[in-house]
Amino acid sequence: MKAVVHADKAGLFGLAVRDMEELQPKAGEVRVKLKTAGLNHRDLFVLVRHKPTDPPLIIGSDGAGVVDAVGEGVTGVKAGDKVVINPGLGWKDKTDAPPQGFEILGLPFHGTFAEQVVIPAENVAPKPEHLSWEEAGVLSLAALTAYRALFTQGQVREGMKVLIPGIGSGVATFLLQFAKAAGATVYVTSRSVEKCQKALELGADKAFDSNADWEKEFGGEKVDLVIECVGAATFNKSLQQLRPGGTIVTFGASAGDVVELNLRDFFYGQFRLYGSTMGSGEEYKEMLEFIEKHQIKPVIDRIYPLEQFQEAFNRMENAQQLGKIGFTI
Repeated sequence: MKAVVHADKAGLFGLAVRDMEELQPKAGEVRVKLKTAGLNHRDLFVLVRHKPTDPPLIIGSDGAGVVDAVGEGVTGVKAGDKVVINPGLGWKDKTDAPPQGFEILGLPFHGTFAEQVVIPAENVAPKPEHLSWEEAGVLSLAALTAYRALFTQGQVREGMKVLIPGIGSGVATFLLQFAKAAGATVYVTSRSVEKCQKALELGADKAFDSNADWEKEFGGEKVDLVIECVGAATFNKSLQQLRPGGTIVTFGASAGDVVELNLRDFFYGQFRLYGSTMGSGEEYKEMLEFIEKHQIKPVIDRIYPLEQFQEAFNRMENAQQLGKIGFTI
């Protein structure tokens, strides 16, 4: 089968479309013939973590397709089922943190940038009918990350004021749509005028330049919840906009992972800080029910043929995207 494989060289130089051996599902597993797949920032990080001396690896975490083979003992899933893939392996129940052994598809195990993928049967779910194949293929990792950060960790409720710095990524666009569907007032920032405008079209109540004076933009108003995925570049500015007793949830550090924190301001503010990463199988099911109830769709940036992976990676690496980048297979 054809697949995008990382091998022999570091970074993007190690990526190539190769012929790989077709895999067979073992007991408890299913094989999915992929129609579409989604690109994530994680795939850029994998190119750093996977070394040239490691065995060749099919990368990619997100995907959707049709089950074409099932292993021994599999029930509830059959050949011909249209499915989306939960990339989180080994995290079934909603817990405070992932269990030991939790992994994400695409490293260390072969991923979705291929004609087929073999995964545990518990990691597939029926494709939401309101989603196209392109939308279904880019859904899972970003939507699950957004769902856990916003609902499980952030405990968002109707009437809350939510700040999402750095609108533009797939996760951030899901955060915006989810928070609005939950009845929150949502503020976003971006250095891009185009991304701010798109956020307003998606329902944001206010969008402003990340480089602006945030205190002035808010006019003294404070928020109940901040979902931080930018990192050091915005973290302290986000904290300054949080009301006393408010919550900040962080799951990303694309603009720096070391933050200097004034502890006195933090404890006097009675703030709550939570980390978040991906989510459990239980939360994945909740997320699918939520998007079906509210008919939420991913914001699609661009869809490429899998063979044009280089253009897709370059677009993401240069932060040009608004929403999700995907592949047709």
